[in-house]
Amino acid sequence: MSNHDKSRAWRSGICRANGIDIHYLRTGGNKPPLVVLHGLIGSGACLSPLAQVLEDHFDVILPDARGHGESSAPEQGYLYPNLADDIIGLVAELGLEAPILAGHSMGGMTAALAASKLRLAIEALVLIDPTFISPEWQREVYESDIAADHRQLLQTSRDELIAQARLRNPSRSIELTEFLADARFRTCMSAFEVLTPPNPDWRALIRNIDVPVLLLTGDRGVVSPETAQELANLNPSLRHELIADAGHGLPYDMPAQSGAAMLDFLLKLAIIRDDRNAVD
Repeated sequence: MSNHDKSRAWRSGICRANGIDIHYLRTGGNKPPLVVLHGLIGSGACLSPLAQVLEDHFDVILPDARGHGESSAPEQGYLYPNLADDIIGLVAELGLEAPILAGHSMGGMTAALAASKLRLAIEALVLIDPTFISPEWQREVYESDIAADHRQLLQTSRDELIAQARLRNPSRSIELTEFLADARFRTCMSAFEVLTPPNPDWRALIRNIDVPVLLLTGDRGVVSPETAQELANLNPSLRHELIADAGHGLPYDMPAQSGAAMLDFLLKLAIIRDDRNAVD
C-alpha cells in the first residue's frame, strides 16, 4: 500500500471542544495516542508525511487549529492560550489517556503551553523547532508582512500556488505541496493574531513541564543552539536532537529523519516505563 493510500484510509472526525469544532485526522489502532500540532498556515494533513513514519507505533491524531483547515474560525480567540485550551479540550473530549503531545512551530509553542497545564496527564512532549524566540524577534515578526503576503497569495489560483511551491521546494512530494496549498486557502486572516506579542514565556514553560521532552531542531531553524542549550539547562528531562541540513520546515522536508528521532526517543521511554512497571 502506498503512503497516499495509507493516509486516505485514516479517519476524519470533528470534536466539539472549548466552544468550537476541531477537525482532525486519526491513524487509529490500539496504540498509544500521539497528538501532533501544525504551524501557522498549516493543517493536520500537512503533517501526513511525519504521521506515516509514526503510525505503526502510535495512534496519531492531527488536529486543525482554529482558523485553519476544516476547524471552526471564530471571530476572535487566536492567541496561544486559546490554542492550548483547544488541545486540552480535544484530549478530554476524545478520552485520550496519557497522550504524547507534539508540535511544530506555532504548534510547538501550543503543545508546550498545553503540556505545562496538563502536567502529568501527558506521557511526553516533542517540540519541533517551536516558536521560542526573543521578544525583539517576536516584534519583528508581528510588524512584518506575513499577514499581508497571505492576503495577497489568497488571490492566486490553486494551480499557480502549487506551481510556485514546486519551484521553491522541488524535493517535497506533490501530495504535500497540495496539502500546503489547500491549507493556505483555508487559513483565515484572524489566525495571524497569534503573532501578537508577547508569546508565552518559553523559559517558564519548560521549567514547568514534568514529563520527558524531545527538542528537534534543524541547523538552519528558528531555535538557535544557544537557546537549545538554555532549554536543556532549565529542564534536565529535555533531550535535544539536531538534524543536519534542515531548516524550519522539518516535518515537511525531513519527515523520515524527524520521525526516526521521535521514534527513538519515544520507544526508549516506553521500554523504560515498561521496565519500571515490571519492577513495581
